[in-house]
Amino acid sequence: MISLPSKGEYDPFYQTYISQLEGQNVLDRISAQKSEVTELFNSISEEKSNTAYAEGKWTIKEVLNHINDVERIFTYRALAIARGDKQALPGMDQDSYQAAATNPSRSLASYLAEFEAIRAASILLFENLREEETMAEGIASGNKVTVRALAAMTVGHAAHHIQIIKERYL
Repeated sequence: MISLPSKGEYDPFYQTYISQLEGQNVLDRISAQKSEVTELFNSISEEKSNTAYAEGKWTIKEVLNHINDVERIFTYRALAIARGDKQALPGMDQDSYQAAATNPSRSLASYLAEFEAIRAASILLFENLREEETMAEGIASGNKVTVRALAAMTVGHAAHHIQIIKERYL
């Protein structure tokens, strides 16, 4: 079990994501969310996945790519901190990542398969951490963060974007 982090375990910027999980076990939620995300994206047509809800916003495919990128980054940070890495971990610029990754010919199914593989690896990582490892602290993006906060941020970030897709795209 990974319980929700306390407010001092992460930068307040991430509260939007953490608040998506109130009262939930992070491990239960990360596993359940995998099938929810798969079901949602399987219900979206390829044509629809190429649309954005407004000018200058990401397409549905790009949102899923962003979820994939951020999950990789959050889980790398969690791994590094859990293993005792003491160096400060860098931030990321989501817009430059997205610009470098944009590939209009890539299918939604390909992005979804990537999500499923990343999430399976994330689940295995978090399921196999000892409690003391989940409480390990490090520095990422210039702020203190614990491994359990990163686990919650991983789930909450995806939940945040799934909510946006449901409200603004579908």
